[in-house]
Amino acid sequence: MTPRPKKPRTCCPFRAPGSLVFKPAGTPLMDLEEVPLGHDELEAMRLCDSVGLSQQEAGERMGVSRGTIQRMVARGRKKVIEAMIESRAIVVAPGDPPESEL
Repeated sequence: MTPRPKKPRTCCPFRAPGSLVFKPAGTPLMDLEEVPLGHDELEAMRLCDSVGLSQQEAGERMGVSRGTIQRMVARGRKKVIEAMIESRAIVVAPGDPPESEL
């Protein structure tokens, strides 16, 4: 049985996916482990944490449910914190991460 297809998510365009990287200063990118942060996770965190929208309002803007926003924000925050603590590079990738990372 195959899973249901994902709903398209409306995200604010940042840069070309994969070209937005945040890394510890002084360490070459090739020496760092990369943490892929989904474009939709970044947008969900931006709407909730930076713009100050509720999860319901952010869900309406992105065209997904409040529960989906809650999961994306939690997953994105976890990735950012782990990358900062473990000195990894954060690479903004298009769409959702592979299922193995969930």
